[in-house]
Amino acid sequence: MNQTVVDLLARNVDHAHEFKTRFDDVQDAQYPGAVTVCCSDSRVLQDHIWGNDEPGQLFSCGNIGNRVIQRTDEGDVVSGDVLYPIAHTGTKTAIVMGHTGCGAVTATYDDLTEGLDEPAGISHCLDLLKPPLEPALDMLPDDVSRAGTINRLVEYNVDRQIQMLLESEDVLDDVDCIGVVYDFQDVYDGERGEVHVINVDGETNVETLQAAHPELEARIERLWEY
Repeated sequence: MNQTVVDLLARNVDHAHEFKTRFDDVQDAQYPGAVTVCCSDSRVLQDHIWGNDEPGQLFSCGNIGNRVIQRTDEGDVVSGDVLYPIAHTGTKTAIVMGHTGCGAVTATYDDLTEGLDEPAGISHCLDLLKPPLEPALDMLPDDVSRAGTINRLVEYNVDRQIQMLLESEDVLDDVDCIGVVYDFQDVYDGERGEVHVINVDGETNVETLQAAHPELEARIERLWEY
């Protein structure tokens, strides 16, 4: 067995000791307060970001590009990974989390502008991101750097994923849909590793969001209001 697996299993022993009584109330059912859709980037530690160490609190989904959509024979629909807790466990909050320097958004941008030759599985994921991202290309500022471009597209992608949730007939109207960006590259104000709110139920204007949520004023920030 390679050393990476050996080390992971060793850490799991510590986890098992720490968590052995924490499953008592959730062994037979789960009622998570939120479903989170994060990028599967190794730098984005989904539960750790929220300080979550209690089983049953969050239903965590991960994929490249924090996508809420899957492609089926009937067309593009909200992914079952995202929809399951909304449909079956009473979850009323959906959080879509992008992150600074996202590789999936970068690859999608490069594929749209230059074309990429990726394995079929990766191409499929990029093909799901390209339609929502493509309209943004003509709106990007001319004087922004490549890194700035990517981080603006990260916000735009989160907005489009939230829009897909809001427009889906499978997501009930009483589900709150929140878009955020996780920053570990010092792009936003605040500390490295903070989560910044950029979208609440489709509203993206910073002043409007800050007025509506004064308790979170310092955490509401955008790079791009297009």
